[in-house]
Amino acid sequence: MKKILVTGGCGYIGSHTIVDLIQHGYEVISADNNSRSKISILDGVEKITGKKIKNYNVDLCVLDDTHAIFQENPDIIGIIHFAAYKAVGESVENPLLYFDNNLNSLINILRCCQEFSVPNFVFSSSCTVYGNPDHSPVTEETEIKQAESPYGSTKQMGENIVQQTVNSNHTQAILLRYFNPVGAHPSGEIGEIPIGRPANLIPAITQTAIGKLPQMQVFGNDYPTRDGSCIRDFIHVSDIAHAHTLALDYLIAQKNKSNCEVYNLGTGNGYTVLEVINTFEKVSKQKLNYVISGRRAGDIIGIFANNEKARNLLGWNPQYSLDEMMQTAWNWELKLKNTQENK
Repeated sequence: MKKILVTGGCGYIGSHTIVDLIQHGYEVISADNNSRSKISILDGVEKITGKKIKNYNVDLCVLDDTHAIFQENPDIIGIIHFAAYKAVGESVENPLLYFDNNLNSLINILRCCQEFSVPNFVFSSSCTVYGNPDHSPVTEETEIKQAESPYGSTKQMGENIVQQTVNSNHTQAILLRYFNPVGAHPSGEIGEIPIGRPANLIPAITQTAIGKLPQMQVFGNDYPTRDGSCIRDFIHVSDIAHAHTLALDYLIAQKNKSNCEVYNLGTGNGYTVLEVINTFEKVSKQKLNYVISGRRAGDIIGIFANNEKARNLLGWNPQYSLDEMMQTAWNWELKLKNTQENK
């Protein structure tokens, strides 16, 4: 078996990626201190896959504890590094928290990667590295502008750290720039569990619709877009997850032309926030209680992907429509409500 370490494996994208890896023949271990996630999500992973996942409750900012994972698992052949804080608004309010956590954890993982000669590394990056682009769709060659938030800055710095580190050793890496992952596993067993008030659009929508939140805000309707709200490229989390499996397959087969390659992961379609709300209302048959408020610090006007490189080289082909993204997100919210009511 090919053993993969998934950091942040109890998180939203991490848990879906573990499922996809197992379904494609990989053995997986997780490292997650559950500061922004719940260990119970691995029960859902086990229900889907029939495999119990070992999780190391480790703060990756502590090098000795991180090192111990690799000492216990010297046969790791690949790492997918998700573990990071990801709320744009929180990063604006507390930049040092983000620089400390997101960069130190990455540096420690790369130190261990180097010491234990782990050959394959996949980094969870973000379209926030493009800043406020002049045009969309953006390609991997689009100019990297100043990030609009400290979170985006940590992804820019993280990419540079990975690129320059693998240039000095024998590790090969892929940087995956996600656009906006949404939805939940079609089984309904795993999905996004925001800690506290959700910072992302879709959990805010579903929690408002179910009654957890009395009302949600749309941050700005005066942007130069079709309806004044921000434009984003929403992509189903299971499509994102499968791209990680394909990225590992690609590296292991040594198809890469350089030791560090970059890929956009988006559908190639840009939807406004208000269009997404309308789609949710259509598929869920729920009327959403929302208000328009002022712009939010750190938000960019609009961005969506050119994904031809991932399609052509990784063989990646997104499967889920926006309707399916909204439906699976709503099914997951209903499942959470039912689980809590039956406790």
